[in-house]
Amino acid sequence: MVKCLSLKFEIEIEPIFGTLALYDVKEKKKISEDFHFDLNSDQMKGLLRLHTPHTAISTLARSAIFSITYPSADIFLVIKLEKVLQQGDIGESCEPYMVMKESDSSKHKEKLEKLRLQAETSCSRLGRYRMPFAWTAIHLVNIVSSVGGLERSDPDSDSERKGHGTWNERKKKGFERMSVGEDMCNFATFRPATLTVTNFFKQEGDRLSDEDLYKFLADMRRPSSVLRRLRPVTAQLKIDISPAPDSPHYCLSPELLHVKPYPDLRVRPTKEVLEFPARYVYSPHTTYRNLLYIYPQSLNFSSRQGSVRNIAVKVQFMAGEDPSLAMPVIFGKSSCAEFFTETYSPVIYHDKSPEFYEEVKMKIPANLTDNHHLLFTFYHISCQPKQNTPLETPVGYTWIPLMQHGRLRTGSFSLPVSVEKPPPSYSVLTPDVQLPGMKWVDNHKQVFNVEVTAASSVHTQDPHLDKFFTLCYVLEEYSFPFRLKDCIISEANVEGELKASMTGLRGALLDTCVRFLHQLLSKLILLIVHPPVIAGQIVNLGRAAFEAMSLLVNQIHKNLEGNQDQHGRNNLLASYIHYCFHLPTAEPAMLPTGGATPAYELPIQYATLSRATARPSTLHLARSKSISNSNPDLASTPTSPDEEVQRIIASKGIDRSHSWVNSAYAPGGSRAVLRRNPNFTCELKQASDRGCNRMSAFVDSATFCSAPTRQIAKKLLHEELALQWVVSTSTVREAALQQAWFFFQLMTKSMSHHLFLSSRIDLPRRQRFPDRFVDDIAALVGAISADVAGRYHKDLELVERLNSSLAFFLNDLLSLMDRGFVFNLIRSYYKQIANKFHTAQNPSSLTALRMDFTRIVCSHEHYVTLNLPCSTLSPPASPSPSTSSTTSQGSAFSSMHQDQGVASMFELSVPFRQQHFLSGLLLTELSLILEPDGEGVFFLHKKAISAVHSLMCSHDADPRYTDPQVRAHIAQLYLPLIPIVMDSLPQLHDFTDASQARGRHAPAMQDDGDPDNGTISQSVAMAIAGSPLPHAKAPNFTMPTVAGRQCSSLSAECSRTLLVSFLWVLKNADAALLESWVSDLSVLQINRLLDLLHLSVSCFEYKGKKALERINSLTFKKSQDMKARLEEAILGTIGARQEMVRRCRERSPYGNENVRWRKNVTHWRQNTDRVDKTKAETEQESVVDGNLATEASLVVLDTLEIIVKTVLVSELKESVLGGVLRVLLHSMAGSQSALFLQHCFTTQRGLVFKFPEMLFEEDTELCADLCLRLLRHCSSSVGSVRSQASASLYLLMRQNFEIGNNFARVKMQVTMSLSSLVGTSQNFNEEHLRRSLKTILTYAEEDLELRDSPFPEQVQDLVFNLHMILTDTVKMKEHQQDPEMLIDLMYRIAKGYQNSPDLRLTWLQNMAGKHSERGNHAEAAHCLVHSAALVAEYLNMLEDCRYLPIGCVTFQHISSNVLEESAVSDDILSPEEEGICAGKYFSEVGLVGLLEQAATSFHMASMYEAINEVYKILLPVHEANRDFKKLATVHGKLQDTFNKIYNQSSGWERMFGTYFRVGFYGCRFGDLDEQEFVYKEPSITKLAEISYRLEEFYAERFGDDVVEIIKDSNHVDKNKLDPNKAYLQITYVEPFFDTYELKERITYFDKNYNLRTFMYCTPFTLDGRAHGDLHEQYKRKSILTTSHAFPYIKTRINVIHKEEIILVPMEVAIEDMQKKTQELAFATHQEPADAKMLQMVLQGSVGTTVNQGPLEVAQVFLSDIPDDPKLYRHHNKLRLCFKDFTKRCEDALRKNKTLIGPDQKEYHKEMERNYNKLKESLGPLITRKIPQLYRTLPAAGLQSATQRNSFSRSSLRRGDC
Repeated sequence: MVKCLSLKFEIEIEPIFGTLALYDVKEKKKISEDFHFDLNSDQMKGLLRLHTPHTAISTLARSAIFSITYPSADIFLVIKLEKVLQQGDIGESCEPYMVMKESDSSKHKEKLEKLRLQAETSCSRLGRYRMPFAWTAIHLVNIVSSVGGLERSDPDSDSERKGHGTWNERKKKGFERMSVGEDMCNFATFRPATLTVTNFFKQEGDRLSDEDLYKFLADMRRPSSVLRRLRPVTAQLKIDISPAPDSPHYCLSPELLHVKPYPDLRVRPTKEVLEFPARYVYSPHTTYRNLLYIYPQSLNFSSRQGSVRNIAVKVQFMAGEDPSLAMPVIFGKSSCAEFFTETYSPVIYHDKSPEFYEEVKMKIPANLTDNHHLLFTFYHISCQPKQNTPLETPVGYTWIPLMQHGRLRTGSFSLPVSVEKPPPSYSVLTPDVQLPGMKWVDNHKQVFNVEVTAASSVHTQDPHLDKFFTLCYVLEEYSFPFRLKDCIISEANVEGELKASMTGLRGALLDTCVRFLHQLLSKLILLIVHPPVIAGQIVNLGRAAFEAMSLLVNQIHKNLEGNQDQHGRNNLLASYIHYCFHLPTAEPAMLPTGGATPAYELPIQYATLSRATARPSTLHLARSKSISNSNPDLASTPTSPDEEVQRIIASKGIDRSHSWVNSAYAPGGSRAVLRRNPNFTCELKQASDRGCNRMSAFVDSATFCSAPTRQIAKKLLHEELALQWVVSTSTVREAALQQAWFFFQLMTKSMSHHLFLSSRIDLPRRQRFPDRFVDDIAALVGAISADVAGRYHKDLELVERLNSSLAFFLNDLLSLMDRGFVFNLIRSYYKQIANKFHTAQNPSSLTALRMDFTRIVCSHEHYVTLNLPCSTLSPPASPSPSTSSTTSQGSAFSSMHQDQGVASMFELSVPFRQQHFLSGLLLTELSLILEPDGEGVFFLHKKAISAVHSLMCSHDADPRYTDPQVRAHIAQLYLPLIPIVMDSLPQLHDFTDASQARGRHAPAMQDDGDPDNGTISQSVAMAIAGSPLPHAKAPNFTMPTVAGRQCSSLSAECSRTLLVSFLWVLKNADAALLESWVSDLSVLQINRLLDLLHLSVSCFEYKGKKALERINSLTFKKSQDMKARLEEAILGTIGARQEMVRRCRERSPYGNENVRWRKNVTHWRQNTDRVDKTKAETEQESVVDGNLATEASLVVLDTLEIIVKTVLVSELKESVLGGVLRVLLHSMAGSQSALFLQHCFTTQRGLVFKFPEMLFEEDTELCADLCLRLLRHCSSSVGSVRSQASASLYLLMRQNFEIGNNFARVKMQVTMSLSSLVGTSQNFNEEHLRRSLKTILTYAEEDLELRDSPFPEQVQDLVFNLHMILTDTVKMKEHQQDPEMLIDLMYRIAKGYQNSPDLRLTWLQNMAGKHSERGNHAEAAHCLVHSAALVAEYLNMLEDCRYLPIGCVTFQHISSNVLEESAVSDDILSPEEEGICAGKYFSEVGLVGLLEQAATSFHMASMYEAINEVYKILLPVHEANRDFKKLATVHGKLQDTFNKIYNQSSGWERMFGTYFRVGFYGCRFGDLDEQEFVYKEPSITKLAEISYRLEEFYAERFGDDVVEIIKDSNHVDKNKLDPNKAYLQITYVEPFFDTYELKERITYFDKNYNLRTFMYCTPFTLDGRAHGDLHEQYKRKSILTTSHAFPYIKTRINVIHKEEIILVPMEVAIEDMQKKTQELAFATHQEPADAKMLQMVLQGSVGTTVNQGPLEVAQVFLSDIPDDPKLYRHHNKLRLCFKDFTKRCEDALRKNKTLIGPDQKEYHKEMERNYNKLKESLGPLITRKIPQLYRTLPAAGLQSATQRNSFSRSSLRRGDC
């Protein structure tokens, strides 16, 4: 949309007029008509008042809407300015604008006055003439594609030329880009911009043609534009460019008709500018349009004598030769009248051969005659007022006759110009004819060039179409003989000519065919239905017309690929059938003498607009060419051109309402006739009122009336189509098959119209159509079924289309013909497919086709009635008696079923499938596809399941079926679905947690020997494959079977959909029926049903909004989408089609967009569904999801009640009730709504009350589970749920007490449940639970019956215990973020339960869970080992079993810590007591489970050696049980484990952990103050990391300025610390082993497992510094012992003992030298050798004097014998160390020599030299011995040496003296 805001020049002296148009430089084409605007001030307009006395409001428009069908980067908006003609050429008149400025007015005042006067005189005298002035252009792509800022310069022009555009950002529109070739331009959505164009170029008189303009525009895009060098005319034009709104107000169509909404006639309008598309636009005319555009191009009067300089061309549209017959059809420009009889082109001063750029737009009458012509008169205009010189002097005349041979003449003309007025009756001839006695300019040469184009819905401008329409017209008018161009049409040759013209249609331009598509098809249909009678003979044109039609339809389809809906139907054709097609009802009016009445008595409207038909005004479809609709008043023929024009001008109202578009029930839609129920008729009425400019629903203006004398032959379109199709051959048949849908829909619509118009709709169905037609249909369906079956592997796409078209056709026939007949057609289709089945290479694609077919047929609006839901299963008389579609629902559902063999209602038995024909087909299809033995059917699952599901959705939303009784009848049609789903249980997706993968379903999967287990009996399979009749001979095909039932599992979405359908049947089916069915099931089947219910609960569990946001994709119940689909499904056929035929491949990615401005439909835009939903959508979705979860759970609950009810009667209850309770508990476990829980608790209490023994005698599991669920709900935040749960829990205790007079079991279970709830649940609310406990106490106190028993006391006792646990929990809550503290607390709680094994076990498992969450697998494994040891201990007390471990002792090889689990003395606890050790783990199976879990955790922790120890305990158990399968598995795992140990022997591949000592100081830490711990951190944790973690954590807790890290490892003096701060001291420690320990700890694993002592060293000097010279450097070694060995069940352990050793400087030196020697030895003997490493170590040892290197150490400590005799031994030890060291250096050098290459020889020599130097220097120092040491020592001395003092424990290696 372009809005012109203002135009200001430096000086304002005269009015200036503007024109806008779009040009495409690449195509060299003007792509829009001109838009004229006038921004002059009222003062300036006043100058022209003389010439424009009356101004029409339509000419005051300043904003225009341009359409661009083919966006491109080469489009320019060209702005041309004109002014009133004045003396002087363009250059002269531009001069003042370039030089003067209003601001310098003082200078130019006189000049300006003079100019103003001049302008005034020009305006008054020459006001009606214009002259070119200036122009400029805007490159649109710069505006559209700029995402830029607010201020920017136009990229292709700089400020000299056009100034800069100030951008005024208004709406922030998201930018979408559309790629056109390589460019980016999208004209539908861009940010609106306000542009100020400052520079204009003056027009060059000799360069005004379009050709020149294209050159200029192309040049503008270059950076070095020639135009830049020109001096500009400065002005300021402000325009707004923005995307057009969808329905703009005050809009005028190109014909100046008002487009609704048009609220006020006085408002300045916006004009729609007609587009001249750059390429073909394929869309039919939907509005009446008849415009003519004339472009004078050039004139050459150079050889014309006389004064001919300032030439103006006057253009007129003449209805005859009299000057008064000039018609007022020329559109006015700006600020003038609306229509003129004449218009003048701009004048170029003193130019004898001017060029023109004028566009003259005319609205021509519909019925042109040979007299209509265009008249051009050439005038010389005298600019200066001279005496007796007229203002205009005619200097030439020429003309163009508009009609020639009945065709409109358009194109380019070069015409001679006559000097005199043309003679009378000139208009019939062309000026090319040399008339006698006429004087011509330049000797009759062609001196005037002009182009004429038309935009017309009346004139086809195509010879082929013209010929065809003309011949049709001749036949209708019966006007023989008729002259057509050169030949005469007579009765004799008309048939041949007509057939030839039909064949010729394929030569017509497709673009034109599409534009006149509706007329073409209507004419062809007319010829089929009313074959013309010529000379008394009926001429049968049916075949030719059918051929022409099928080829035309096919051609349109092929060439317009993108224009199709999802069923591959071309939108143009679909809309033709839907809106335009109707049976031609015009009957000839009989002669007054009488005769029969016409067949159809309906109002007939005549519209004969010339030969081309008027547009049917009901057409309101793809408004792609223009928004405007047709003018209804044009339907009747105007009598004179003037009257027509008047009428056009008078009525401007056009409705643009979009009602009924694309709806099958539109008046005139294919379904409108068939709805008979009362509320629909009133809707029809409203609809007709709404579409206010529509004609009657079935008859519209395009009907034809003909001369009354002619007799008429009459055929029925559907009969004729069927016949022609059946007999057609080769190409025509192929073309018809390609577009079968078109002909099928045409037949259907024709049949329904025929029934309606001939009032046959009330006849019995069998009498509606003649037998011949019925036979044709049968033949046709048979042939097409054969095509589908025979060609599916060759051209699958065609067959898919054909298949669904056929299905839709049969669906429609069910509404029109005898149902039994249609069912037979369906059966014949099934037979055809089945016959192909056993020879098919790819049976699954045949199945897919058949599935699609079934689904479409089943989408019938009366599907339910068609299935006879109420009759019994006794076979009916006819295969399917036809019930009339008008049966009211009352009668349809009145008879209730009589009880007959219930079982046969629940299986696809023959009687079921005879009775319920369609649903039988559908369910049989489903059960075959779900057969687990089927091959390659995965893609079919979704098809079949969604077909059933969609049907149910449509029943559910159908207002006819709201009554529950009716629903029960409908559910009866789907009863076999229940066993089908039960059979497919193993294939369903498992919605339960992966951890408990489907153990439950295992028994259900094994086939039982039940005869009716395979739901599909052989006869059924046969019937599907062959004919649906019972005793058909079985064809030799069976479904291929696969050995050992491999399960093809269904996807989550399919399973979900299937379960929804299953629950729908359960919900709506009759409860009594279900009960009697359940009572016949075996236990195994009931358990399978329970499994299915269990799965349903998991499937629909409410996930919450957050989960929804995460998985928008999986929730297939997209609420809005569903709603839309349901509404469509209810509406039956056409609506349901769109839902039902979800093609396996989506065809064109975009449908027919009805909005005119969206011409740039891009392929990706519609496809990418928005994944980011709005908040409201997510809200809505979560509401739907929550409701669905509740509904599903309630259905499951009802079904459970039915099962319990029936089981009570039979003897099965023991085996089934447990299952029922499990499902119940499972449903309680999920997140459920309060509504459901209320019912659920009621059911649960009922169950417990009726069957207490189930909980308290048999399965402890159930009791534990129940307690856990109830407790969880006791802590619910919803009050009603809490009260229900408390009541349930209290009743449970009470019942347990009543049975055994104590309720130890419940007490134990409740305590355990609470513990595990507290340990595992994240969002557990302890406050709410306390309230519930209070409620339970109150119950106990007020329970009168049990007041005197010990029961209330025991309850109190229990509640007290629970409160204690809760208190611990609160602490745990506080430390939720501190993992170490949290585990410590859990450890403390577990320790508190040392006497209550069940609870200790629970807490150990909670800890294991927490560790696993954090990835501490070793600790988790130890928790499990402790649990297993605990269980073993109690099992040992219960029974002495040889192969079971004897308590904890057995486990001590795994960890020395386990011994703490040894049982407390018997007097505290005896395991036989009721309720103790009752959990599931206190059994052999439990023990095995725990150990296996432990092994898995060890494996995850890479502690493979420990796995072996675990299995050592497990193996005897398996051996005793002779469980060889398990033994095989265990040994397999052991083999893996040992392989891993062997492959990772060095140990570096596994990192076991890093240890740190952490000390806490400060009262802020509470319990932790002055405690020291050893922390185990994940391997390769740096000191900085743990420091940062702890510092951050405590800083967050206490505040940043409170926490301080003590940087050294020295002793902490508490008195020196600030009491208000919290101090942490963190030191890295290493595991420490005594010498004797190292003998046993050989492998890397040994050195990292069962660690209790750790060591860290602190260097110091006596004067307080940390480091000093060699002789003053001391070292402190601190050895820490922890309370338990690592790894343990927690990751930090208290330090219980600390010991320190101080090393004197010489000992420090000894340690250093030993370390160096070790490094050398390691590098020398490393395998494989590592030369780099070796050289590095050598360099450090023998390299030139290294600071504090070996030599310096020797010089400091060995040069003198120490004074202190205590140091003698150290001196000697250091001497020996050096000896060893030099030897090792020598070995290393020798090794290095073997490793080096020639390039390193020099380097090696250097090292050898250094070594020799070192050896020389060390020589004397090493050889000196201390004589005192070699005396014999007294015995006492030896003893003292062994004491553990600092000297004896000096080194980590034994010194060898």
